[in-house]
Amino acid sequence: MRLVLAQPRGFCAGVVRAVEIVDRALQVHGRPVYVRHEIVHNAHVVEQLKAKGAIFVEELDEVPDAALTVFSAHGVAKDIVAEAERRRLPVIDATCPLVTKVHIQGRRYAARGRTIVLIGHAGHPEVDGTIGQIDAPVHLVSTAADVAALALPLDTPLAYVTQTTLSVDDTRGVIEALNARFSDVVGPDVSDICYATQNRQTAVRDLCAKVDVLLVVGARNSSNSNRLREIGVEMGVPSYLIADGSALDPAWVAGVATVGLTAGASAPEELVQGVIGALRALGPVDVTTMAGIEEHQSFRLPPGLERATPVRRDAELASAGASV
Repeated sequence: MRLVLAQPRGFCAGVVRAVEIVDRALQVHGRPVYVRHEIVHNAHVVEQLKAKGAIFVEELDEVPDAALTVFSAHGVAKDIVAEAERRRLPVIDATCPLVTKVHIQGRRYAARGRTIVLIGHAGHPEVDGTIGQIDAPVHLVSTAADVAALALPLDTPLAYVTQTTLSVDDTRGVIEALNARFSDVVGPDVSDICYATQNRQTAVRDLCAKVDVLLVVGARNSSNSNRLREIGVEMGVPSYLIADGSALDPAWVAGVATVGLTAGASAPEELVQGVIGALRALGPVDVTTMAGIEEHQSFRLPPGLERATPVRRDAELASAGASV
């Protein structure tokens, strides 16, 4: 069997930063550290942090008074921030800087009197956080049909922002529908779309032209991982979302000459290596890495954590596994 690894794949800079924040907070402040919502959407990462002393909760009323609290990479609404301040909880905000950028854009557009349209998926924590960060009504759309159903005058001054786990390709049709229906529409430049989402989706499209089956390492509640699998299906390649090597179904790859393997932005490289091991247990595997974009983006940690003992970045794990 020939196995082709996507490039890039796995952890993005926002996820690396969020995981490091929890890890270093435990080093600096000791256990426990409370984290509101999963720090990132990956059970493996969450379980590793639990073992070190992190306690994950869904609401702040589950956090004891005076306990150190971390907000997840997805961001939170203003009322959550206000509740933490009212309770005087010490908080470290692990919101991805690119998500924070969306919050700032939305507030600026609203302050200029524009009606805000958020392109995203209902119920996703990032979407809930973004809506709660904008002091104005926000209209959530995910498809061109949603745009057609907006009960707004056609000359309404509109501004759109997007969920960061959606790529340029994901949002293009919705943005075109907004511009076609309404006469006054503004939005962020294409360069403001999350680089990691776009890069991983582009890599999967290139990968699917070379393989017979696609395996995507990621969690079922990971929006970007699910989208990678959907792209494989759209391109006519049998595609499977797999949590780790133990979830590999041998029937998926039986008699297959070439398998493609990628990982969502919240899936660590060690899980990719586990899938490679599971494939090798079925027979000889020739592993190559597809040419692609090399990401060097990084985000600074909050003050007070940068001086902690460095945590090994997942990018280093990926480099260590590149010779597999």
